[in-house]
Amino acid sequence: MKQKSTTELLKELENFSTFEEYERANKDSMISKSLSQYLCDLLDERQLSKSEVIKKSELNENYAYQLFSGLKSAPKRDKLICLSIGMGLTVNETNSLLKVAGLSPLYPRVKRDSIIIINMNAHKSVFEVNEALFEENEVTLN
Repeated sequence: MKQKSTTELLKELENFSTFEEYERANKDSMISKSLSQYLCDLLDERQLSKSEVIKKSELNENYAYQLFSGLKSAPKRDKLICLSIGMGLTVNETNSLLKVAGLSPLYPRVKRDSIIIINMNAHKSVFEVNEALFEENEVTLN
């Protein structure tokens, strides 16, 4: 079954008077995983270890392990972008991760985000992304 786009779901919402009706009709399109479960599933899919991803993400180990274990309830957007880079996620996969966390996706109309996107597409490291951001007088990640 093809997953419905966000645009399709928004259009469907106009036809429902209660959330319960909408949820029943779109159960397969709803995000049902916690952030920590989503992160662990990504690790499993890519056959990566937490330690290697954390090292590549350049995050504080304690902070990152708390994200994976679910002990960190409100992660910062930049931290998840660093984890995405450490996992080698695509921009679309990163945006899905950010949405699961309730955070705004990378947006190409924002200068800082477009710099991050270009560098992610080129498979740059967190260090290299930070260099590119710094060169453009933008706030670096973490």
